Amino acid sequence: MASAMIVLPVMDAIAKYMATFEAMSPGQVTFYRFFFQLVCTLPPLFAVFGWAALSAKRPWMNLLRGALHGAASLLFFVAVKYMPLADVFAIYFVEPFILTALSALFLGDKVGWRRWLAIVVGFGGAMIVIQPSFEIFGWKALLPVACAFLYALYLFMNRAVGEADSPLTMQTMAGIGGTIFMAGALWIGASAGVADFTPSLPASWLGLALLLILGTISGYAHMLIVRAFRLAPLSLLAPFQYFEIISATILGYALFGDFPNISKWIGILIIVGSGLFIIWRERVQSRSMKSA
Repeated sequence: MASAMIVLPVMDAIAKYMATFEAMSPGQVTFYRFFFQLVCTLPPLFAVFGWAALSAKRPWMNLLRGALHGAASLLFFVAVKYMPLADVFAIYFVEPFILTALSALFLGDKVGWRRWLAIVVGFGGAMIVIQPSFEIFGWKALLPVACAFLYALYLFMNRAVGEADSPLTMQTMAGIGGTIFMAGALWIGASAGVADFTPSLPASWLGLALLLILGTISGYAHMLIVRAFRLAPLSLLAPFQYFEIISATILGYALFGDFPNISKWIGILIIVGSGLFIIWRERVQSRSMKSA
């Protein structure tokens, strides 16, 4: 889980680089992300399982996982085109709050007043980051929130699929679902004349190489996450998500000269602190239920 969280922001830095320096639309980058993920995961899948690997036990749910992930990635890549990486990640990390709230509202999970208060405080921290970004970037500053909501639904699907299929099969099927979704989204967006959906080929060999790296990281880092969730409980793994802010800040500063100011660091610390408190309360509650 730690390895995946440290590496994943490289993927988002590549997406920002492609949009900034290679003039490739976020929609096209997202399509290549899932297409090359599929290209990278299919050979080992066939080598291990043969053609039977594509007969997933829950194919439609896995394809829906890919579509949700595709939509979330699209919103994230559009956001990083216009905003600093660290800002996008900080706002995106309202995802644990959304997931906790959805679990309480739709799955009947018991969430006490302390965690509801932490959710409110966490969203307050996100507003500290969003407010100056909103003044500069407008409604695009809210894209990471929408991305967080879709990714929370994607995590719900991970729970629903469970252990019916292997991580390699799940990621390959998700790659198919994401590729199909993005092909449709790219066609609709381009037909409507939206600049962020302009179709294009890589303008250089470097661009092609970066897109291949993008797909490889996407496929295998998320396979590590699926594997991690089978080896350890959510409450143990969840804090590792915040490693992404560290590597995103380093990459954003090194590649694009972006670094959060003091007010944004305050917002980031509030978000992380609230998220860690929610995770800690979940572990406390889990232990009390086991001992009861």
